[in-house]
Order: sequence, then C-alpha cells, then structure tokens
Amino acid sequence: MTLRSWIATALVATCSTALPAWADTFVFTAIPDQDERRLNERFGKVADYLADELGVDVDYIPVKSYPAAVSAFRNNQVQMAWFGGLTGVQARQLVPGSQAIAQGEEDTAFKTYFVAHESTGLEPTDTLTDALRDRSFTFGSKGSTSGRLMPEYYLREQFGQAPEQLFSRVGFSGDHSRTIALVESGAYDIGAVNYAVWEAEVEAGEVDTDAVQVIWETPAYPDYQWTLRGDADARFGDGFTQRVQQALLNMTDPDLLAAFPRSGFIPAENADYAPIERTAVTIGIMDAQ
Repeated sequence: MTLRSWIATALVATCSTALPAWADTFVFTAIPDQDERRLNERFGKVADYLADELGVDVDYIPVKSYPAAVSAFRNNQVQMAWFGGLTGVQARQLVPGSQAIAQGEEDTAFKTYFVAHESTGLEPTDTLTDALRDRSFTFGSKGSTSGRLMPEYYLREQFGQAPEQLFSRVGFSGDHSRTIALVESGAYDIGAVNYAVWEAEVEAGEVDTDAVQVIWETPAYPDYQWTLRGDADARFGDGFTQRVQQALLNMTDPDLLAAFPRSGFIPAENADYAPIERTAVTIGIMDAQ
C-alpha cells in the first residue's frame, strides 16, 4: 500500500469530512463482504485497471464494515463504491445525484443460499419448513443485502415472526466467508450466504461439503452495483461519469472478473434497486422516503 493509500485509509477509519489534498485522485472502496486479504488483492488490480483506462490516479481503500463504506461515500472520502443492493440505496439517499452505473450480469437476479451443518439432518428443500425452528442461525453483516435483508424478508414472510422469535440464537458473522466457516464448524446450525461467494469457495476447494450444504435458495432479486457520486464530472471533468461506466463495462479480463466473481458488467440505474428499498422499508431497516 502506498503512503497516500495508507493515509486515505486512516481518513476513512476516523470518518473525517475533510477532502484529501490530492483531490485529483479518484478513490473507491467496496463493502467488506469477504476477508480483507482477498479484497485487497481483488480491488488493487481493479484500481490499476481503472487508472490505465481513465488516465487519472486511482486508489482503492479498504473499510472495516458496511456502514463505513456508506460513510466514506457520504463524506466524499471515496467517489465510487462497490456496494450491495441495500448499502447502495442507503448511500444514494445520503448523497443526492449519485448514480448506480454498472452491475454484474449476475446481479440482476441474485440469490441467497441457506446452508446447514450436517449434524442438523436438514436436507435441500424448495420451501422453508418448521424444521428450521429453534435452530441457531447466522446472518452475514447487518447491512448486507444477500446476508441479511433478503433472507430476513423471506423468513418473516414464511413464518410471520422475527428471526429472534424463530431461532434459538441469532448472530451476525460480518461477512459471507465467515458465515460459511461458522456453519461448517458447527458454531451455527444454519447460515445465510451470498450464492456467488459460496460457489466460488466451493470451486476453490475451501468448503468441506461433507460438513455443510445448501438446503434452500431465495427467489432472485437485484443486488451489487458500482455507485458513483453525482459530483464526479464537476471534480474530474465533463464526461467522467460516462468514462468510468464504460471502463467498467469494458472490463473483460478473466482474472479481474473472476475475483468478484462476475462474468461481466452491464449498465445499471437507480431505479433497478427500488425493490431493495421497498423490502428494507417493509422489515424496518429503512424509513420510507
């Protein structure tokens, strides 16, 4: 990490509202949905790619939590972020004029998997049943779309109860990799996990599928996206928003795409995430605007 990146990271950690002195540097972050080592490797390469495509200095700075990503965006410490559906909606409400500009091809129809430890005896099913009751259950981050918002919505819809009433114990792991590890170890009976993270880790041989398996998947919903601040053109020049979007759409390097993992990026707009906002309001995570 460069000295400039280190200082930028410290700024985000303290939630300072001051702009950095190097205002011509394009800075982005991402929700910490996997462990930090993987995120740094993934987004460091993306920063290099964007710098080449845009002709400006580009820095990626990590954050420690989903709310920290939203705060960094609000405070203009970063100009763009790889958000989940819920964090993107929250950030755009806080920074009027901001735009969702690109999403993964898979993000138009994302899914959550419920995974269970083998000791539960739970088997794959097409419906949520009373066999889930009184088990221990872990979500991911409290701000996660796939790790909390959508699984909680479908649990409430099916059982008419809050998770705390339905399960014997409810936790929040913080990220999807940790959710998998907690269920695999037996620390929790069941967990809600981003399907793309699950499939990537299974393919990489990092999951003991004898100990943990998928037992249910949600209906599809819109999820991750790149969101850019609405003042990007004023700061970096006319047409910068379009240039950033095109650079993301042109990202075809298999190594870059595999890191997300996505097969490619397609255009996105704020209206694509209206269902996420409605769901967040329905279960009380957000207030109606």
